[in-house]
Amino acid sequence: MFKLEKVKGILFDYGGTIDSNGRHWSEVIWEGYQNFHVPVDKENFREAYVFAEQTMGKSLLVLPEHNFLNMMEIKIDLQMMWLLEQGFLKDKIQAKKNAMAISFWCYGYAKHTATTARPIIEKLCERYPLVLVSNFYGNISTVLKDFELDSFFPWIIESAVIGIRKPDPAIFRLGVEKLQLPVDRIAVIGDSYSKDIVPAASLGCQTIWLKNKGWCEYSGKETADAVITDFSALEELFKL
Repeated sequence: MFKLEKVKGILFDYGGTIDSNGRHWSEVIWEGYQNFHVPVDKENFREAYVFAEQTMGKSLLVLPEHNFLNMMEIKIDLQMMWLLEQGFLKDKIQAKKNAMAISFWCYGYAKHTATTARPIIEKLCERYPLVLVSNFYGNISTVLKDFELDSFFPWIIESAVIGIRKPDPAIFRLGVEKLQLPVDRIAVIGDSYSKDIVPAASLGCQTIWLKNKGWCEYSGKETADAVITDFSALEELFKL
């Protein structure tokens, strides 16, 4: 059970939490594919998504100065390249046009969602020290600045920078060290049950799960100290 009176600091996830209101980014991008009538099925899209994520994780394609649009262009281009190479798409010119259109659509989606979340984060920042703990590509500072969120997070723990990725609890432990608070005085807010909630709980932090459409179906046995289905619910949870 979530105990608000004990909270003295917050660890925030970024991707999927602040920029998509709990929706896994594969679901958001898939919506973009549907909006622009890309002729592939979801199973093939998911394979392309995994290929792009693995490639971006191994190669230094995303630079620190890249904003979210730049990053999304790289991601969608890789997906389209894989779909073309596998023969699921035939028209290279149309694939390039679709990649650009989907990238801009996703950027607009993320910007709108982040803008909606900003006033709530600002209120939390006035009350608690905040640390961002994120699996990201080395450009999270540029993304935060572009979405006018950079002033709220004096400490950023980014996987590509420190070489530790969720669900390793060590990445959250680094956030705990920044706050210099007992673990039970720290709330962790994230969208991924396996990558945010489980490792944070293993350290003894309080957990707030922003539950929406994930990569995999849920078993129904997942637990957290608080479960919300919309970012705005943080206002009521924290009595802002």
